[in-house]
Amino acid sequence: MGKTKVAPVQFYPEDELEAIYSPVHDLPDTLPARQDNVVIIILESFSREFIGYLNRDKENGTYRGYTPFLDSLLQYSLTFDYTFSNGRKSIDGLPSVVSSIPSLGVPYFLSPYSSNRINSVASLLKERGYYSAFFHGAPNGSMGFAAFANLAGFDDYYGMSEYGNSNDFDGIWGIWDHKFFDYFATQLGTFREPFVAAMFSVSSHHPFEIPKEFRERFKGGPLPIQKCIQYTDYALKEFFEKASRMAWYENTLFVITADHCSSNVYFPEGHTAWGLYSVPVIFFKPDHSLRGMNNTIAQQIDIMPSVLGYLGYTKPFVAFGRDLFHLTDEEPFAFNFNDNVYQIMMDNHLLMFDGQKSVGLFNYVADPLMKTDLKDTEGEVLTKMETKLKAVIQQYNNRMVGDRLVVDEQPEARTVRNP
Repeated sequence: MGKTKVAPVQFYPEDELEAIYSPVHDLPDTLPARQDNVVIIILESFSREFIGYLNRDKENGTYRGYTPFLDSLLQYSLTFDYTFSNGRKSIDGLPSVVSSIPSLGVPYFLSPYSSNRINSVASLLKERGYYSAFFHGAPNGSMGFAAFANLAGFDDYYGMSEYGNSNDFDGIWGIWDHKFFDYFATQLGTFREPFVAAMFSVSSHHPFEIPKEFRERFKGGPLPIQKCIQYTDYALKEFFEKASRMAWYENTLFVITADHCSSNVYFPEGHTAWGLYSVPVIFFKPDHSLRGMNNTIAQQIDIMPSVLGYLGYTKPFVAFGRDLFHLTDEEPFAFNFNDNVYQIMMDNHLLMFDGQKSVGLFNYVADPLMKTDLKDTEGEVLTKMETKLKAVIQQYNNRMVGDRLVVDEQPEARTVRNP
């Protein structure tokens, strides 16, 4: 099968382009240096709408969602008013979260550029003495995750083979979440500190089965995925309860997000151009020092630069997102690629751009079902958003084609020992 390429574009001269948008981060060396462990949890198909705490306005304030544990954790966590994925598939989510590489037109995994040199939170923290590991309870090699972990510089990969007990296999996707989350916690307890570890869950996936012993406990709702969300939320609770008794726990930054939204959603907003990408982005510290609902936009590709900024990483690196802990005066935005159309969310608006011209503009906050197109009436907003989006596309395409996704003095990735 041929691999889809992106084309170089030239919307702006280079000096003008850098002034509009640059993915090169060069943080000040005055940031406090921390050595916190980092645990990143990527939940399969975990749409934001499943989480009651993030949807307290739904059903006249009576909506409870399907995540009682996450609801309790969010009371002591930092999150954001609008949080988005940068793709629609699992293979889009992983590079977005750990390497700040979005999917714009072509999934990075499936592109001719998948052998490009890249950053990741693992490779960049390696020089700070961090050990790194990636966990996915699926059969080794599934979805190319082990190969990507290798490219991204993770020291070790833990999959179904390393787990070593096929009795806990769900028969389709991998090890049941409650078993693999328990294994994840156990392994973290054996790692030298500081470490960075990422874990990708599997159970909230079609055909939406859960272990027999939980079928009476988790009944879900009108959609079959909802019982799986309840089950994985329980697995997450058990993980945190076990982790909280371990020595490394208090000195750890936790990040929780989803790989992408589910196509099985209940509310009509979930089927809109913005709702299709609405996933959680959550930061948690056991001392509750990160807390609140920040009135801004966040996206998956903000996770890597935010973690690095929080830890006081000061060397230059490439990331297409921003550091949510050290916000500048730049207007926040998020972007993705939906059905062959580029999208940018900014200033309560969503702009659609087909690569040549803008084809739609909506106020997705005031008009969440996107019934009123404003492209012919809000020209100033359209121009501002189109300018930013063109710069993003130019930086992404040209850096991808030119293999310029790292700053040259960055550390090289190493080979994963458990492929």
